[in-house]
Amino acid sequence: MWWRLSLPVQTELEESLLWKLNVLGLHRVAIQHAPETPDQRTLLAWLPAHEWPEDQRSELISSLIPLAETFGLALAQPVWDELADEDWSLSWKQHWQPDPVGERLLILPAWLDVPIEHAQRLVLKMDPGSAFGTGSHPTTRLCLEALEQQPPSGLRVADLGCGSGVLGLAALGLGARQVLSVDTDSLAVRATTDNAVLNDRSLDALRVSQGSVEVLATLLEGQPADLLLCNILAPVIEALAPHFQSVLRPGGRGLLSGLLVEQAPRLTEVLGSLGWSVEPLAEQGRWGLLEIRR
Repeated sequence: MWWRLSLPVQTELEESLLWKLNVLGLHRVAIQHAPETPDQRTLLAWLPAHEWPEDQRSELISSLIPLAETFGLALAQPVWDELADEDWSLSWKQHWQPDPVGERLLILPAWLDVPIEHAQRLVLKMDPGSAFGTGSHPTTRLCLEALEQQPPSGLRVADLGCGSGVLGLAALGLGARQVLSVDTDSLAVRATTDNAVLNDRSLDALRVSQGSVEVLATLLEGQPADLLLCNILAPVIEALAPHFQSVLRPGGRGLLSGLLVEQAPRLTEVLGSLGWSVEPLAEQGRWGLLEIRR
């Protein structure tokens, strides 16, 4: 028997909840949504019934409440459904659909075919089973749309905090010469590697290692990138900012997302004090995207 948790989730909370469940060792998860209603999203998780009695499930929900409070939100009321033993992998896969982004891109769950109406789009095959984002979160979509609007043709790209690898794969699809990626989470490194294989990208074109900005600088071998992608929460961006000059060349361009709009002024001030020119590029809901140059 299985418990299936259904939890309506605001877009601000999606990444934090997925991260928390992953930390707790819960990997049977999905985000249910339709592209035409991106703000209506439900987090689904499958838990073995014999391991999760009522008190443990209540404790799980209590551990998620502080994440919502961080954003000034209330956690939605969870719904628990008891299911007969089933192949959960097939169950959660039915909740993912092809997701067009911008004018040219299509995020495609790896087990689905390309819909006829999107046959002309650049397809990015993704396996969301590792609980990393597949492009549906507003911060990721902001970065993808910015890449589409100014394609990185012939550029060398650095991806700091690569997650599923979707940004790096999009950059390659849009003409980047090479993408060098890092993430502190070993599961993210594996997810990026697996998704590169799904998209027939060589591991030379998309190189990924575990670590942070120092490891990224090592991968770049003393030749900072033309374009930096950094889709991480604002406090982490602020902590990493003093090292950006080691991974982004003078005259290069950086796309920073993962930040709330109200966090942008402080981050702009910090980046400015480090010699970066900062421009707000776009917003989606409460999330924003900044461009930096030196």
